[in-house]
Amino acid sequence: MAKRPTIIDVARHAGLSKSTVSLVLQNSPLVKQETRKRVEQSMQALNYVYNRAAANLRGAEAGLIGLVINDLRNPFFAEFAASAQMAFAEHGFATVIANTDEDTAIQDQVIASMVEHGVSALIMSPAYGDDGAVFERIARAGIPALQVLRMANADTGRFPFASLDYEAGSIAAARHLVEIGAKDIAFVGGLPDRAVTHERMAGYRAVIAETGAEPFTLLGRPTRAFGRDAALKLSHDPRRLDAVLCFNDLVALGMLSGFAETGVAIGRDIALIGFDDIEECALAFPQLSSVHCDIGAFGRNAAATMLAWLETGERPPEKAFSPVTLTVRDSSGRR
Repeated sequence: MAKRPTIIDVARHAGLSKSTVSLVLQNSPLVKQETRKRVEQSMQALNYVYNRAAANLRGAEAGLIGLVINDLRNPFFAEFAASAQMAFAEHGFATVIANTDEDTAIQDQVIASMVEHGVSALIMSPAYGDDGAVFERIARAGIPALQVLRMANADTGRFPFASLDYEAGSIAAARHLVEIGAKDIAFVGGLPDRAVTHERMAGYRAVIAETGAEPFTLLGRPTRAFGRDAALKLSHDPRRLDAVLCFNDLVALGMLSGFAETGVAIGRDIALIGFDDIEECALAFPQLSSVHCDIGAFGRNAAATMLAWLETGERPPEKAFSPVTLTVRDSSGRR
């Protein structure tokens, strides 16, 4: 007896994703007419019969998007997830959000569960260190998957990557520090074996090389606690720094506290710039300069990219980088 064609067979024949075919079968208004016609032609060519009774048993999972986030405790990633979720909701999609806490085992577990429950697509800010097995699981399921903010799998042909132009932001921040007269500038925070650390540090290194000065880096976990400890250490270092560019705002906010403890006046004795521009930067004292990434808009754009992928079957570009800007406040605005 010949094997009955499946939804995956239809997707392959039509040259579309499994999720797009599923949307057609659900009569989703998101699907363009030309895409619907391609699916119907493939169904006819393969003699595919849609089992609506079985599909109704899976109805709760229809139109479900998986958001897999490496660190929801960080306001930067939390705002991304909330913005993407709201954008999907506006288009009738429900989302299931999982925090992996930078643990690849948890990441594997939650993605396996999402795949089993029939998510239509995945957006991932992945944990580093995966051996590739989780991405192969996604590929076998035929689910569109977009990597955002950090790239854990280099195969962007299958798993496109969208992020922010971190290097440009780092260049803008470092040049601003040079322009206000800083000569001894440090880069603080970020784990040394992470690509995102090198991206955020690349612009700093380029600008320091232009000045002929020596770069000075103090790397570590991108947390408030590390930032405070770094400030305490640098306050007693014989090398007199006059500016610091931080890996992220959490490190910078921690440094605000550490420098305050030792009597170092931010904005006068030392200039300080964060990275991400989370809401707290404008509420801190002194207000914190930061590389503004507009993570809310980025989250909405990531959702729009995925919706277009589901609607048309067209893949997003393999790599896409959104622009960033520098927001100057009191921590670096006056010398």
